[in-house]
Amino acid sequence: MSVRRTRATAVRVLQQLRHDPRTVALLLAVPCVLMILVHELFVGRPQVFQSLGVPLLGIFPFVAMFIVTSITMLRERTTGTLERLLTTPIARGDLLGGYGLAFALVAAAQAILVSILSFGLLGLEADHRAAIVLLAIANAVLGMSLGLFASAFARTEFQAVQFMPAFVLPQILLCGLLVPRDQMAGWLQAVAALMPLTYAYDALKRLADGLTGPRFWLDVVVVLGVTVLALVLGAGTLRRRTP
Repeated sequence: MSVRRTRATAVRVLQQLRHDPRTVALLLAVPCVLMILVHELFVGRPQVFQSLGVPLLGIFPFVAMFIVTSITMLRERTTGTLERLLTTPIARGDLLGGYGLAFALVAAAQAILVSILSFGLLGLEADHRAAIVLLAIANAVLGMSLGLFASAFARTEFQAVQFMPAFVLPQILLCGLLVPRDQMAGWLQAVAALMPLTYAYDALKRLADGLTGPRFWLDVVVVLGVTVLALVLGAGTLRRRTP
C-alpha cells in the first residue's frame, strides 16, 4: 500500500461527500434525531433513557454508516469508477484504505456529534465519557467496514438497501438491547455470539456500568478485529473489471 495514494483516494471521497449534502445530512443528522426521539419517548421515565442512551450512542452511528457506505461503494462499482481506478497504478489496498480512511473520519465526526448532543442537551449521564465516545467511533467505523464489504454482494442500490433488514436488524434484535442475551433461547445466544454488533453493544453497556474487566477488553478486541477483517475481505472483492 502507498500512503500517498491512500490519502489521495480519501481526499477524493471526502470531496464527493462535500458535494452531496443529503448524504452528509443522513450521516450527521439522523443519529442525532434518533437520539432526540428516544429521549422524548421516555421523557417521563428518565431512568430508561439513561439505561438505553449509552448503547444507542454506538448502534445509531453503526446503522447509518453501514447504509451509506454500502450504497456509496456499490455506486462506485456499478458506475465503473473502481474499474477505471484499478487500471491505474493504484492498488486494491490503497483504494479500499482510502475509502476506509475517508468514512472513518466521517464516522468520528458523526459519533462525536451525537455524543455531544446526548451528554449535553439531552442530559445523558455516564462515567468514562471519553472512552464511551471512542467506542461510539469504533462502532461507527465497524458499520462502515461492514458496509464496504457488503457492497460486493449487491448489484443494485435496492439490493444494498435490503441488507438493512437482512443483516443489520437481526443484529439489533439479538445484541441484547431488547432482551438480555442470557434470557434468550440457547440457539439464539449462539447466533448472537457470531454477530459483531453483539460485542459492540456489550462493550458500551459494560463501560456504562463500570465493568471494565477482561470481558470488556475481549469485546473491544472483537470489534477492532472484525473491522480490520471486513476491510481486508472487502479489498479482496475489488476486481479489475466490473461484472
